[in-house]
Amino acid sequence: MAEVDGLLEVIGDSVDVVKLGWGTAVVTGNLRAKLARYAAAEIPVVLGGTLTEVAIRQGRVDGLIAWLRELGLRHVEISDGTITLEPQVKHELIKRLVGEFVVFAEVGSKDAEHIMAPYIWVEQIERDLEAGAWKVIAEARESGTAGIYRANGEVRTGLIDEIVHAIDPTRLIFDAPLQQQQVWLLKRLGTECNLGNIAPADVLSLETLRLGLRSDTVERFALGGGD
Repeated sequence: MAEVDGLLEVIGDSVDVVKLGWGTAVVTGNLRAKLARYAAAEIPVVLGGTLTEVAIRQGRVDGLIAWLRELGLRHVEISDGTITLEPQVKHELIKRLVGEFVVFAEVGSKDAEHIMAPYIWVEQIERDLEAGAWKVIAEARESGTAGIYRANGEVRTGLIDEIVHAIDPTRLIFDAPLQQQQVWLLKRLGTECNLGNIAPADVLSLETLRLGLRSDTVERFALGGGD
């Protein structure tokens, strides 16, 4: 709770959505107290997409939805980064939930060895948006070593360029847990680029990057050289 209070006090105004990663919500002993803090700050909370994948695998989606209602959560993430999910199953689940929840869909595998061609990324993102997803998250894992990044953390620049050429970047959230990834995306897509998978301890740093208050972006964003 002290960490939640510290985040909200120091940089809470810069937090749009809090994700309780993967399946941590199931074993978080103070879950309801944390949710109450975020609710008081009017910051929505979404549980990790991996938890949704587990529910799908176990045939317990109805139970997960009931739990979200019980917790008072209005956001849900639907991903297929861990399990193989038939496109039609994902599509129908998004369509089912958009009437009640704000749906984040996630595209990309958590397996660094699984490389998808750019056109497949575009097709999957477009399909999820068509189904009603509010935003589509481009996967990178918490380590920033998969999906839109190479195993060493380098940005797959050609992939991102092809994605944003076909799809409005405002409909996307790019996982960017590493500072160099954040810097690249802000310079390429502008200071208001939607970034996700930001560790709580890194939110303050990211906000300074957006405002040109750190050397990595000061020349472009604070000295009249950018957006």
